[in-house]
Amino acid sequence: MQLKKMPRRKRLSAGRAPLILFLCQMISALDVPLDLVQPPTITQQSPKDYIIDPRENIVIQCEAKGKPPPSFSWTRNGTHFDIDKDPLVTMKPGSGTLTINIMSEGKAETYEGVYQCTARNERGAAISNNIVVRPSRSPLWTKEKLEPIILRNGQSLILPCRPPLGLPPPIIFWMDNSFQRLPQSERVSQGLNGDLYFSNVLPEDTREDYICYARFNHTQTIQQKQPISVKVISVDELNDTVAANLNDTEFYSAKSNRERPPTFLTPEGNASHKEELRGNVLSLECIAEGLPTPIIYWIKEDGTLPINRTFYRNFKKTLQIIQVSEADSGNYQCIAKNPLGAIHHTISVTVKAAPYWIMAPQNLVLSPGEDGRLTCGANGSPKPRISWLLNGVPVEIAPDDPSRKIDGDTIIFSNVQERSSAVYQCNASNEYGYLLANAFVNVLAEPPRILTSANTLYQVIADRPALLDCAFFGSPLPTIEWFKGAKGSALREDIYVLHENGTLEIPVAQKDSTGTYTCVARNKLGMAKNEVHLEIKDATRIIKQPEYAVMQRGGTVSFECKVKHDHTLIPTITWLKDNGELPNDGRFTVDKDHLVVADVRDDDGGTYTCVANTTLDNVSASAVLSVVDVPNPPFDLELTDQLDKSVQLSWTPGSDNNSPITKFIIEYEDAMHEAGLWHLQTEVSGMQTTAQLKLSPYVNYSFRVMAVNSLGRSLPSEASEQYLTKAAEPDTNPTAVEGLGSEPDNLVITWKPLNGFESNGPGLQYKVSWRQKDGDDEWTSVVVANVSKYIVSGTPTFVPYLIKVQALNDVGFAPEPAVVMGHSGEDLPMVAPGNVHVNVVNSTLAEVHWDPVPLKSIRGHLQGYRIYYWKAQSSSKRNRRHLEKKILTFQGSKTHGMLPGLEPFSHYTLNVRVVNGKGEGPASPDRVFNTPEGVPSAPSSLKIVNPTLDSLTLEWDPPSRPNGILTEYTLKYQPINSTHELGPLVDLKIPANKTRWTLKNLNFSTRYKFYFYAQTAAGSGSQITEEAVTAVDEAMASRQVDIATQGWFIGLMCAVALLILILLIVCFIRRNKGGKYPVKEKEDAHADPEIQPMKEDDGTFGEYRSLESDAEDHKPLKKGSRTPSDRTVKKEDSDDSLVDYGEGVNGQFNEDGSFIGQYSGKKEKEPAEGNESSEAPSPVNAMNSFV
Repeated sequence: MQLKKMPRRKRLSAGRAPLILFLCQMISALDVPLDLVQPPTITQQSPKDYIIDPRENIVIQCEAKGKPPPSFSWTRNGTHFDIDKDPLVTMKPGSGTLTINIMSEGKAETYEGVYQCTARNERGAAISNNIVVRPSRSPLWTKEKLEPIILRNGQSLILPCRPPLGLPPPIIFWMDNSFQRLPQSERVSQGLNGDLYFSNVLPEDTREDYICYARFNHTQTIQQKQPISVKVISVDELNDTVAANLNDTEFYSAKSNRERPPTFLTPEGNASHKEELRGNVLSLECIAEGLPTPIIYWIKEDGTLPINRTFYRNFKKTLQIIQVSEADSGNYQCIAKNPLGAIHHTISVTVKAAPYWIMAPQNLVLSPGEDGRLTCGANGSPKPRISWLLNGVPVEIAPDDPSRKIDGDTIIFSNVQERSSAVYQCNASNEYGYLLANAFVNVLAEPPRILTSANTLYQVIADRPALLDCAFFGSPLPTIEWFKGAKGSALREDIYVLHENGTLEIPVAQKDSTGTYTCVARNKLGMAKNEVHLEIKDATRIIKQPEYAVMQRGGTVSFECKVKHDHTLIPTITWLKDNGELPNDGRFTVDKDHLVVADVRDDDGGTYTCVANTTLDNVSASAVLSVVDVPNPPFDLELTDQLDKSVQLSWTPGSDNNSPITKFIIEYEDAMHEAGLWHLQTEVSGMQTTAQLKLSPYVNYSFRVMAVNSLGRSLPSEASEQYLTKAAEPDTNPTAVEGLGSEPDNLVITWKPLNGFESNGPGLQYKVSWRQKDGDDEWTSVVVANVSKYIVSGTPTFVPYLIKVQALNDVGFAPEPAVVMGHSGEDLPMVAPGNVHVNVVNSTLAEVHWDPVPLKSIRGHLQGYRIYYWKAQSSSKRNRRHLEKKILTFQGSKTHGMLPGLEPFSHYTLNVRVVNGKGEGPASPDRVFNTPEGVPSAPSSLKIVNPTLDSLTLEWDPPSRPNGILTEYTLKYQPINSTHELGPLVDLKIPANKTRWTLKNLNFSTRYKFYFYAQTAAGSGSQITEEAVTAVDEAMASRQVDIATQGWFIGLMCAVALLILILLIVCFIRRNKGGKYPVKEKEDAHADPEIQPMKEDDGTFGEYRSLESDAEDHKPLKKGSRTPSDRTVKKEDSDDSLVDYGEGVNGQFNEDGSFIGQYSGKKEKEPAEGNESSEAPSPVNAMNSFV
């Protein structure tokens, strides 16, 4: 019978790694019960390379199990080690572990050697590894006399360490006499061999206590080398030092301090080789010297560096690859580079491998007559050699066994018997090491037994795998079946997973998976069974997780954690901070669902985790609290490199309070000129802690620094020490220098003076110089006190001057100032523009041209030209009157301009004047021009009087702005029937001298719409519209009366009259009480037209009309509202009409037929509004509707 580990089922997915690990643990735990006969198995042993502490007793472990219990023996250096003959050596009872008592007497070195343990019983013998026992060593440094090292600034340097050989090798580090580690950088660093490398030395490297220390961990001792003294001096100092011993040719030259390209200090040459073993850490090192300090880069020539296994150490001078494998073999190149050049070194890496297991041999349990095999699968570089041992003896010299056949790395067993039981050892070795594995063959005949406890209760969370254990043993190997319930059939593998170690897996347990499960084990010798029980519980869930919080210092923050769980499970809620317990602080309050942190402090920041635990599961959710605030002020301000015009300021940043510092603000105070007033000096990046500050002379500086983050700026730091710079001549000259005359005979020179900070020294004055630009005069100069103006008198009018203003103080003059040009004072121009002429463009626009005035006659800065123009009188010689003059200015040197907005048919006069900074020059001779005719405005009014049966009389007033000579009037009219449709349009021309016109042969009792406008030679003006009705025919009225005498009509009229009477009474009452009636509402809605005049650009009454608007007015209207006949319509009139209020026609006319209604000025409605009749209903109209 063979018991073997089951390969994992293919149905297990990668996402079930924890489950796979659990199953593997269960499989490896399957073993022969200890109550059955079995060969020995080594369970514990000391490591192969066993380094001991010579100050303690030596303990060499060897533990084993077996049935019967094994006995133990040892060999030392390949021969039997008789422990009974050495009183210092004892063996632990029931064990093979040796204890060598060297603390009482003896030396550890006496027991150095190679030890091997053998555990033996009647079924076989198992052996341990060869255990090499060596005591650790920490030898002292050899005494040596170290001479002081003197070298030039910029040279390279290697301080050797050369520690004594210890076991294991010591850890090397460099410190000073005060046991402080020496600072290392890209320039100074320790190599893998322990030496200290300087790419170039600086004066601060001078010290007398460079000490190399070696720490031996096993003995917990530290050894130190003699201190090394290093002195870095300049070339001049070095020459003085060696002058007495060297001739002139041996003096060091200054070029050693010059910059130079890199060269390698280690390794040497252009290429080297490195060999490493598989699984170790590959460390490659390149250290270069040069000035400036070189930077190191790494590449792999024939591939890329492994991302997750590559690390850079020692400022990128060391490349490390962990868990190195054969695939990491190849050429690695390090490149050292500085601004003067680059060099490279190639390291050829070969990865070898000590033997490692591919498949170690496993114990075999077989029943008599069964077959089996032991396989020893190992690999390495070079390929390891496989050898077999039987009970610790090479199999070649062991007794023959007909059931055994050896085939290289495999032993094949067939038809085994009880005498075939033994322990086999597999040894795989190459030049880099060896592997040794014990595996027994145990021949047994045993009926099945189930090792899992009966009636075990399994509780599993829903939707998770359920694993029901059925550990078993038997020989031959039993078969396993599972059943659910008392009468259930065997569980099928399409739903369940049955593992060869007997475990039943339910991949996704559901509520209906609850129940009793039975495991049955059978072989030819018998049967065994066991029942287990499964309960499925609801998963614990966090339904409200804590959320990330950002809180400013001093605030209160709350985290919420709501949990839902199975009702049979009792959860416990625990809050953690950074995976540890909450601080024991009253500011932390925990209730059922919340954690509250009050008065938040800086150290409260971190990760807060809510953990909900039950006996079956646990869930957690975390949130980060970031405690933020403005940064703490910087501190430790220090001024270094103090020069006349610069200083280096350094500081230590305060805490950023969890909000990164984005910048530092540096301010200065000038205690000499503006004490107590701080000014911005500069701003630097939040990554900097030093700044090179530019300074001005003769300033007593103090500096302070503020840090800025997203929440604001910190408080200022403490002020630095004061630093007074030396006085110097001014760096700059006054700005904004100008030369302008205030009078025709002077030149006023002004400038913006320097402030005290810019003066650079005491005694600030200004040297003012000037001369005429176009003359040959020398510069005239005068030194004035600290003022901002100087006046030069007696200058010619408006002459260009060259001007400069130079600052000076008690130390000297500022640099030569820039020359600026100014002018002496201006005077009024002497000459008027000539050749003025006018080109009339149209009735409202004219273009004016003139000749420019000579520049000399302008006597100042030309500002432009100014046109004065006015309307003298109308061209029709009427309404003579003078109007206000208008002015139009044209900037610069223009010689023409447009005059817009002129009135048509008018007489204009203009003149032109030149303008400079002083004022206007004389006017040009007046020029007269006339504007042509334009279209007239609409007639001022239109009214219809004296309506008869077949005629209407129209009266009107001429246009208020004729804009020319009227040639005629145009009258268009058309009838409107009872359905508001418009009849044919009639066009009539009327002489211009008429203001009244009677239309005859009209239809009686008919409404007409009129369109009326005036014309000049330029075209038609805006129109005015009106509506009127001819008189009623008496015969028709009598017929209507006859109809009206009918009884039904009389009754109807009486009812209407009664309703009207009631409405009048109601209106009268409401009016007396201040109420409103419909007409009143209309009055309120349409205010007095005198108070609310129409806009001039109204489409109907506007004075100026476009051609498009005229065309619209001339179009016949299909529908529209009407106005009573005698209404005089003006554009200011009210828009209301009685038609809107349903009043009758009767009573609308006087005896002469004129209309007397109050609301008659109805403006024409849009066509869309014409569907509703605006004609008042009346009995006459009602009768017409019946006819």
